[in-house]
Amino acid sequence: MIEIENVTVKLNGKQILKDISLKILPGQFVGIIGPNGSGKSTLLKSIYKIIKPSSGNVFIHKKNITEISFAEMAKKIAVVGQFNSTELDCSVKEFVIMGRYPHKGKYERMDTDDYDIVRQALDFMDMTSYGTRKISELSGGERQRVVIARALAQQPQCLILDEPTNHLDIKYQLQLLNKLKGLPITVIMSIHDIAFAYNFFEYIIALKDGELVKSGTPDEVITAPIIKEMFDVDIKLSHCENKDVVCIYYDVASLLK
Repeated sequence: MIEIENVTVKLNGKQILKDISLKILPGQFVGIIGPNGSGKSTLLKSIYKIIKPSSGNVFIHKKNITEISFAEMAKKIAVVGQFNSTELDCSVKEFVIMGRYPHKGKYERMDTDDYDIVRQALDFMDMTSYGTRKISELSGGERQRVVIARALAQQPQCLILDEPTNHLDIKYQLQLLNKLKGLPITVIMSIHDIAFAYNFFEYIIALKDGELVKSGTPDEVITAPIIKEMFDVDIKLSHCENKDVVCIYYDVASLLK
């Protein structure tokens, strides 16, 4: 369980997050929505210790993250940020192998189990056939899939992703969300697409101007009044022909007035 208690973050004198309190249960598939600058990335960074809250605390399994070393944190949480360094002269397989480093001693070699885990991560992301290709030869979307494979190779208890669908074609966005939803671990990710958020995630966190607007199920959070408050757009939700899928319609005419 991840518990966020009264977290406030101030950077360079500016308040980025204000008094955020949340509980994320083990195995939950969690989406964070909000306008640009709402604090989504800062909230994620507060969870994995890149940003230290000005006040408040973050706990992982009842343990304050201030008491967890970065080395130990890397065994618990894997991160796919918005900007990932892939400017390395190495193969896809070599890059994904780096995901095993947190589990190895300084002079400990990779063993059969490590290579099996790497193969499974590549296979999960449909990148097995790319194993010998250089990272520099890949498209932006392909690199993103490799970065996620490296994160999965860490075998984390929690996977954090900051807008991971940005560089992917729609087909791969849908495939990725469906794959991540099926993982037996906690997954927390920020996402811009409200329709994807509604139809894929079981728990939604909505932020605006660094404050928590609402958290809960998609039905509780993604409503016309809340989306109007957050994004200043009017929407209508209705079930598509497939009654398990909710379509979101934007009132474009109101924006053109």
